Amino acid sequence: MWYSARTICVLLLGLALSASVHAQELRIGYVDMKEVLDNAPQVLAGRAKLDLEFRARNDSIEMDEMRADALEIRLQQADMTPENRLQVERDLRELRRNVIRRKEDLRDELSFRRTEEVQQLEDQINIAVQEIAQRNGFDLIISSPVIYANPDLDITNLILEQLEVEFAADQLELGTR
Repeated sequence: MWYSARTICVLLLGLALSASVHAQELRIGYVDMKEVLDNAPQVLAGRAKLDLEFRARNDSIEMDEMRADALEIRLQQADMTPENRLQVERDLRELRRNVIRRKEDLRDELSFRRTEEVQQLEDQINIAVQEIAQRNGFDLIISSPVIYANPDLDITNLILEQLEVEFAADQLELGTR
């Protein structure tokens, strides 16, 4: 009985040491997804596209805000009849409500479109991470958010470089069509 218990302990110790050796060979990388989503050329191009798409609506809202400011200045002047003053106050209230509503609509739609753009890029980002992991012999890639990652594990720049190469290739392909 004593012999078999000792044998089992030796086997368990051997397995633990073996697992420890294998754990030291494990290659782990970390990707800061916030940085990728802030700096990937695909994301920056998507932002520029959205800016262009929503610019006319935003400019229109800004013009209405300037009109409202002009109406406020006009109200401060004492050269209006009471009826005229009442009409300008109504116009100002209606214009302000309209601006607020349009701003909220624009903000909601822009948020929705940004989410759409990021979701379209998620697959491309995941593929880039997998390619870098396989090419560089990583066993495990962890993405943010994490509580802590040693900066030596950070491969975010490799991912960004891969995405830049893919973006340049996509742009070249679009240019040749």
